[in-house]
Amino acid sequence: MPSACVRYVLCFAVAACGCTATAQSLQDYAFQDNVRPILQQHCYACHGADDEVEGELDLTALADQKAIEKAFETWQRVVELVDAGAMPPDGQQRLTEQQKLQLRQWYQQRFVDSVEAHPGFFRPRRLSAHEYRNSLQSLLGFPLQVAVAQAEQTVAEDSLVMKLLPTDPPGPSGFTNDTSGNPLTTAIWDQYSYLVDNGLQKLFSPVHREQLEAYTGKIEGPWMTSEQATTLLRRFARRAFRREVSDDALAPSLATLNGKRGADLQAALQVEMKAILMSPMFLYRGLGMNIPTDVVHRVDDFELAERLSYFLWADLPDDELLELASEGRLHEQAVYEAQIDRLLAAPKARNLADDFCAQWFSLNEIDQVSNNPPVADALKSQPIDFLYYLFTADRPLAELIDSEVTFINAHTAKFYPQSRRQLQASPRQRGIEVQALPNQRVSLQETADRGGLLTMPGVLAMNRGPVLRGTWLLERVLGERLPEPPADVGQVPGNQRGENLTFRERFEQHRREPTCAVCHDKIDPLGFSLQAYGNDGGVLKSRQQGGRGAGQSLDTSGRLLSGESFEDFDGLKQILMTTQRERVIRQIVKQTMAFALARKLEVYDQPEVERIVKQLNENAGTFRGLVHQVANSLPFRETVKRNE
Repeated sequence: MPSACVRYVLCFAVAACGCTATAQSLQDYAFQDNVRPILQQHCYACHGADDEVEGELDLTALADQKAIEKAFETWQRVVELVDAGAMPPDGQQRLTEQQKLQLRQWYQQRFVDSVEAHPGFFRPRRLSAHEYRNSLQSLLGFPLQVAVAQAEQTVAEDSLVMKLLPTDPPGPSGFTNDTSGNPLTTAIWDQYSYLVDNGLQKLFSPVHREQLEAYTGKIEGPWMTSEQATTLLRRFARRAFRREVSDDALAPSLATLNGKRGADLQAALQVEMKAILMSPMFLYRGLGMNIPTDVVHRVDDFELAERLSYFLWADLPDDELLELASEGRLHEQAVYEAQIDRLLAAPKARNLADDFCAQWFSLNEIDQVSNNPPVADALKSQPIDFLYYLFTADRPLAELIDSEVTFINAHTAKFYPQSRRQLQASPRQRGIEVQALPNQRVSLQETADRGGLLTMPGVLAMNRGPVLRGTWLLERVLGERLPEPPADVGQVPGNQRGENLTFRERFEQHRREPTCAVCHDKIDPLGFSLQAYGNDGGVLKSRQQGGRGAGQSLDTSGRLLSGESFEDFDGLKQILMTTQRERVIRQIVKQTMAFALARKLEVYDQPEVERIVKQLNENAGTFRGLVHQVANSLPFRETVKRNE
């Protein structure tokens, strides 16, 4: 079997989920009786226990119940590849329809019908740098910034927190808020200490008296009273720990303030406030939750408030959320639903686009497409503004693929020649030739070849060529992960003397190698559907291919492994919104839930994922409905706390 085939399967192998989701047997379609013989006949020759096993994927090692449970995503992809006819590859004996049926039925029973929904196990998780920055700013009432010498038209990071703290790597979920595996190093601890000292020094300075008085009330004279210091410490601890703090817990800290006043009182207060900000109760989420161990239990109202605010805002709960949690009312359904809508309507909900969607769709790559910062900013802010609109304006999920609304400014208006007439003039600052501009919402009813996220110029420009575009669409929108290409893949050769082949024809010759075709059969139809767009993301003036071979029409047609055909991207778009709609929605749900839970989804999450997918698919679901479904899901509102 060609090695790329197994590379393709290998990429779907996953790490152990760390638990057993269900104790049920395989029942009617037992692995040993119905699946293993099929694998022995068609797969073990290349994927068996051998020193030179293809792609280092040994399917014989996934044959016992525990191993099968760990590798549920691998088995899902095996079934899909077999169903699509991509495996076994050309030249190998294919499975009969009966064997395909047996494989599908075994998977359905093992990973769908017999899997019981489970909320997952609680794991402490340190605040990501992004969450820490937001939380510290909310506590202090102002951001910690570093002076940056820059021209008006440049973009530079001015957050002291983001400058000092290391960049969080994506966790197993693919998102940087998945920090359960990130160690707390001495270097990070020292940075926390510096940031806290810097922030508290500023908080007690005359410049930030207003922020200080938000905790103490009006301070008469240069120093606060002992009563105000006590009030400050109580309120600060409650907000920092995201829950009520008992008098017994605060007693040692309050005792250090006794008998002090003036400068001595302020110094003692700063020491105690620093202890709060250096405490695991602030740096880690969920440590204050007090629920029974080793049983499924509803999270308490404070934990629910924390989960909701960090999901939608990447920030600590505000006073209204904390007050409802303190009253024990947040878990009431009507109250909870109203709070979800309130948080979505707040400016901080832009985090869903700036952080979540930017990571999901790799939008930070747009920063590299232009050396002109305002232009790069315009190309990047367009999809972010659009995604923020989808979430907060209660737009249908289908508008991710096609929408009659977009956001443009003077820098991106050239890509929308008809809609640009709707733009209102933006004032220009004196002395600034090129400046960053806010986007304006426009209608696309008069603009062809656009609509939705996929045809935005910044997204197209960051994915130049059919391979990058097809891969991005396959992975980010359809939820299919691909392996790294072979190291010796090479480049598409140019026309030889006497040849007049289009790029696509030359590409077809390049990919005839079976080791390439396994992945390219999926990538190429998607990528070539977007060939009517140039490297800058603009629509080509004519659908003629330039360079050698000029004058030949672009071939943007394609055929998916499902057998569905299309002539251009408009045709593919219709497929994505109809027959492939459920697949797109499943990817949206899985990405949103993984981000909301800040962890990789496991097999026991599948029932909830499928329930939400079914609900949204059958009821023309919206992005607001998606948020409500995820925030009300079993793993979001319940947990199991291990006795360790």
